[in-house]
Amino acid sequence: MSARETAEPDARGETLALISTRLVQLHSRYYGKGPTKAKTHMVDDAVISILRGGFTTVERTMIDRGHIDAVHTMRRGFQAVMEEQFRSVVQEATGRTVVAYMSQVHTNPDLDVEIFVLEPTAGEPPPHVDLEDQPEVG
Repeated sequence: MSARETAEPDARGETLALISTRLVQLHSRYYGKGPTKAKTHMVDDAVISILRGGFTTVERTMIDRGHIDAVHTMRRGFQAVMEEQFRSVVQEATGRTVVAYMSQVHTNPDLDVEIFVLEPTAGEPPPHVDLEDQPEVG
């Protein structure tokens, strides 16, 4: 774990709040409207931010008139263009490298989920699941 992760709970909470704030700021800056609520969680090497209420008036109109796919396509394009800025927010806040970034929007309710997978810390083996050792499903 990095020093920030092993710090007292208040410091960890501040780090997660900082990630939420900066992600909302990126949305606000580039969309002209940001989410109304945001909460970031950290589970092992994953940082998950849930942003609520961020669709613009244009996007909400398109969604309400059945053009959900167009909104999803535009949002995916935005995430691809902005990936480095989104990764930087998490890397700067945690002091760790982001090895994977995924984003998904949901239209009803209005949600945007940003998922960041961090590089394992020194001395920690990467997660591994041997499928041969798992019980069969079904």
